[in-house]
Amino acid sequence: MFLMQKSTEKLVEVLSLTDLFNPNHEKIVGRFHAGEEMQDPEKFSKGDMQFPSGEELPRCWLDSHYREG
Repeated sequence: MFLMQKSTEKLVEVLSLTDLFNPNHEKIVGRFHAGEEMQDPEKFSKGDMQFPSGEELPRCWLDSHYREG
């Protein structure tokens, strides 16, 4: 799955979907999708990610208390 980093507007290939879907994890492991060579994996803040279309991530992926309010 690919997401876009808001601060740089670069595509990031998500390598840890479990972390992405878990609202208790604030970071995901991924790598920039740029150039011809594979980039090294690094950690990204989920709060700085969005879908390539510009849509925000679902609240249930970010907030473990999303049902409370």
